[in-house]
Amino acid sequence: MDIVIGRGRYARRAYGIDEIALVPGNRTIDPRLVNTTWEIGGILREIPIIASAMDSVVDVNVAVKLTELGALGVINLDGLQTRYADPNPILDKVTQVGKEEFVPLMQSLYSEPVKLELITERIKEIKARGGIACVSAVPANAAKYGKIAVEAGCDLFFVQSTVVSTNHLVPADSMLLDLARFCAEMPIPVILGNCVTYEVTLELMKAGAAAVLVGIGPGAACTSRGVLGVGVPQATAIADCAAARNDFYRATGKYVPIVADGGLITGGDICKSIACGADAVMIGSPLARAQEAPGRGFHWGMATPSPVLPRGTRIKVGCTGTLEQILRGPAVLDDGTHNLLGALQTSMGTLGAQTLKEMQNVEIVIAPSLLTEGKVYQKAQQLGMGK
Repeated sequence: MDIVIGRGRYARRAYGIDEIALVPGNRTIDPRLVNTTWEIGGILREIPIIASAMDSVVDVNVAVKLTELGALGVINLDGLQTRYADPNPILDKVTQVGKEEFVPLMQSLYSEPVKLELITERIKEIKARGGIACVSAVPANAAKYGKIAVEAGCDLFFVQSTVVSTNHLVPADSMLLDLARFCAEMPIPVILGNCVTYEVTLELMKAGAAAVLVGIGPGAACTSRGVLGVGVPQATAIADCAAARNDFYRATGKYVPIVADGGLITGGDICKSIACGADAVMIGSPLARAQEAPGRGFHWGMATPSPVLPRGTRIKVGCTGTLEQILRGPAVLDDGTHNLLGALQTSMGTLGAQTLKEMQNVEIVIAPSLLTEGKVYQKAQQLGMGK
């Protein structure tokens, strides 16, 4: 139902992940019997989690470790890993500078040109160690980096921007990336994002996307919503884009996964995203807290170093455990940020969903008090859900 904002202006109510809850059905399942596997670009994974293409989250070591754990990690080809042969001293600078000097430093560090040979080197390093090589580039650089990535042995190529569409206007002196042509010519699967609407999702699938990323501005280190005023709360965005996926599948017989990207911190967030229709999630800050993460306890957005309009910031997330503890446990924290796979398995069992497709059909209710009801002691003592 549309809400009247003023004369002639109407709006639709949208919901965030924190405003909904999942309702148990008429059966339960032992968590050991649930199946969390999913497929993207012909690659089968046990954990429906992708680590964001952020310099604080994924490097070669993390990409390899995530492969071993049953997940995926994406290297940012526009980031520090491809600008510096040894990014470690640069990462040290990023984490040591004060708040006031942070953005100018980032703009300076990211002004170093991307070195094409480092794209090849990073991908080959991942492959040599048995990892699945996933990389990301902004649309403006996708055509230039795509061929290099393929020749190096890349498995999945992500084309990402704050908002991506097939109907994009550019100045006469600029080159426009034809997404449909790019997907058709790339010999490896191409994942496109980000978007938040039914219509754009459908267009990206028609263009040949192997998966679509959903989310604009919900990330922990992203400030796009404040800077630009743009975005749709994730629960509604996921549901709308999942509807496009289902309609596309009915019309073509081709199933294109939806990946909820951003704003997801706990196991509960992941469970609710899948219930809204996601096939998997992309997360950054929860994995930036891993001991192996290159961010050294800090996390920053992909648009933070923009030379003209930064749309991200640096946040301190700390180090709470290993990648294995965060993804597979055992959990040593009580706030839902450890053993994300275990949380999903237990939630699915509680809801009676044996597969992710069944999880996408569980009952959802609007519940803005879900995280606060009865939690006065946790809040007062800064424990569990009160942190």
